[in-house]
Amino acid sequence: MNEVVVARVEKGATTSRVAVYVWVSLAALSLLIVAMIVAAPLAAWRADARLSSFIYATFSYVCHQLPERSFHLAGHKLGVCSRCTGIYAGFAFSILLYPLARPLHTTQAPSRIWLILAALPLAVDFGLGYFNIWANTHASRFITGALFSSVTVLYIMPGLVDLGSAIARRFSSRSAQPLRNAGESG
Repeated sequence: MNEVVVARVEKGATTSRVAVYVWVSLAALSLLIVAMIVAAPLAAWRADARLSSFIYATFSYVCHQLPERSFHLAGHKLGVCSRCTGIYAGFAFSILLYPLARPLHTTQAPSRIWLILAALPLAVDFGLGYFNIWANTHASRFITGALFSSVTVLYIMPGLVDLGSAIARRFSSRSAQPLRNAGESG
């Protein structure tokens, strides 16, 4: 019985430690991405062509970067369009606030219906604009992107905590196994 209690305590401690690592890593990465989005036009404004070109080229793999669909700073477009800016900013804001909403070690994600409901305004905004039924704006793109990514944090964080905890337990169970003597047969 004591072994079961010790195993549960170790599992909880591993999950809590991994949860903090995951949260800090996601927060740092998302803030770095938002900083790069803002740094692109600032670098262009300061005539640092190498840095601005590098940032724009990096984000070109994930965003169309159309100037007419992008926010501008210092006379230059941000590193990504307004919808992508909303996605990245919403994710960064939500991951920073995550510990206030849910315990970090939680591995249970909400029902998938919430993810679908969060994607619905984004899909409607995109669809109405695509079919020229309604002209979406920078604000509508930003808000729908931020809403969607804010909700995705509630799925990504528990998933990564669960994955990280499973990996940590697997490595700790391997290191806890006694090594066999060369003369023993197994």
